[in-house]
Amino acid sequence: MSNQNKLMDKIVSLAKRRGFIFQSSEIYGGINSCYDYGPLGIELKRNIKEAWWRAMVIEREDIEGLDAAILMHPRVWEASGHVENFTDPMVDCRNCKARFREDDLNPDKPGQCPRCGTKEALTEARQFNLMFKTFMGPVEEQANVIFMRPETAQGIYVNAFNVMQASRQKVPFGIAQIGKAFRNEITPGNFIFRMREFEQMEMQFFVKPGEDDKWFEYWMEQRMQWQLSLGLRKSKLRFHEHGPDELAHYAKKAFDIEYEFPFGWNEFEGIHNRTDYDLGRHAEYSGKDLRYFDQDENRKYIPYIIETSAGCDRTLLTCLVDAYDEETVEGETRVVLHLSPKIAPIKAGIFPLVKRDGMPEIGLKLRDELKKQFKVFYDESGAIGRRYRRMDEAGTPFGITIDSQTLEDQTVTIRERDSMQQTRVALDKVADFIAEKMDGFVRE
Repeated sequence: MSNQNKLMDKIVSLAKRRGFIFQSSEIYGGINSCYDYGPLGIELKRNIKEAWWRAMVIEREDIEGLDAAILMHPRVWEASGHVENFTDPMVDCRNCKARFREDDLNPDKPGQCPRCGTKEALTEARQFNLMFKTFMGPVEEQANVIFMRPETAQGIYVNAFNVMQASRQKVPFGIAQIGKAFRNEITPGNFIFRMREFEQMEMQFFVKPGEDDKWFEYWMEQRMQWQLSLGLRKSKLRFHEHGPDELAHYAKKAFDIEYEFPFGWNEFEGIHNRTDYDLGRHAEYSGKDLRYFDQDENRKYIPYIIETSAGCDRTLLTCLVDAYDEETVEGETRVVLHLSPKIAPIKAGIFPLVKRDGMPEIGLKLRDELKKQFKVFYDESGAIGRRYRRMDEAGTPFGITIDSQTLEDQTVTIRERDSMQQTRVALDKVADFIAEKMDGFVRE
């Protein structure tokens, strides 16, 4: 097994052991490429989403929020091109019954199954639509077919003018949404990198035709800076431009933000110039006039759209992979997650050095005070070094120890996860100490 594969195995093991991510329905043998977020995982995911929402909506005057329904009118997906174009060519193995994307096969071994190795066992390629189908109403018939949305963007497009009128926005402006999407992937894998049920963080920015290139460059810069603000290492990030053979049917230009995962460079956010394709198609299929009236220019036009689309689950995986580290400390291996304090699930561990002399009471009182602002964890069991190590594995940036000196002068020791430096801080200043460390985290 390669070192890179070992690293992914270690991350998967840590994710389960520490309560970040569990296999869905594990007691029944699991269900392929579906995962559940445990106590630490849901906190990390919530922190990432809140950081995205703050950057996209709360701190801006030109972007509004939306939460569109998962189930939409079937014509939406005809207009968007998903019914016609959202397909992958697939082949089946006649021997082991496995299914593969045609472009994942080894071109040097035509017809050979990559799983069982049987030669000339693969069927001819067939087009496979990636959308999940279900039925609306009590009768399962073709007229009642409806789709689970494969992306959140279309809910934004069909609501663009509703949002604009309600919020009194003018072009240029954006609409942001975080929500579930569903894709019946043929070959999901690499843990939570490619799943059938996942969450997207998407923002569609509506601009005047002719200004789209300017805004495209602007959002490329903004999105890369946001990824760096999560504490990701700059050396592990890059842009990848889509060539003519990679561009989606709707795109004028597209760049991916890629991360160097253990399984190679892969995309976890995309910035796309979708031109006027989406609103133009919805105008055609709905019969509604979706042109914007520009009062300054006294004319109507269909806005161009600059899309930023990030996978929430992929972003979380990126943060876990980037943060994972193993160090040798005093002859022992220390597993640590160098998560930014801003997104770390638990901000501080609180440890009375011993379970006597009033130390637990001070620790519990401090916990009750801090939890008004931060997610914290109280632990009084085991050696202090072992308690530190447990918090290091969880990515907790600060360890607060109540000791004999606390009884004398009302100060505690705060140990910082990455440097292991220890600082004496007054009990009534602990919250301020943690708050000051929330931003500005940089990992080289």
